[in-house]
Amino acid sequence: MSVLFSELLVPGWADEKIGLDAVTGTYSDGSSFNLPCHTADPEMYFSEDELSVAEAKSLCGSCPVRTQCLEGALSRKEPAGVWGGELFEDGRVIARKRKAGRPTASEVAERENAKKEVKKPIQEISLQREISSPTALSTFAVNETIRNESAA
Repeated sequence: MSVLFSELLVPGWADEKIGLDAVTGTYSDGSSFNLPCHTADPEMYFSEDELSVAEAKSLCGSCPVRTQCLEGALSRKEPAGVWGGELFEDGRVIARKRKAGRPTASEVAERENAKKEVKKPIQEISLQREISSPTALSTFAVNETIRNESAA
């Protein structure tokens, strides 16, 4: 089941789907709950700081809608943030946040492949050049191979 975060704020929706009323903060049996993402600083769920991300993930551990939140984030391919106790980047769950400026292994591989495609292949050109020497009575041909390599 997909659960949008905004849907948790619609009165009665969560109660109907999963037995929770997110607006009043109660289970359908009348007992109350607090969603960590409603009570904690929301910026922590989208922080670049590893400690903030770790804290956000730990807060999700006791959340009553953790499973539904995670399923919803997976189905929506959330671009970033902590959802259901997992860290998302580009629609996938990742183990940890990379430091800013460091490319992923796949980005490095893509760059290397692009460099290889840009390089021009070595071209071998065979030229016939006539060389005549003032002292020689005959003219002869010399085959030369010129290698044309682009600078990398």
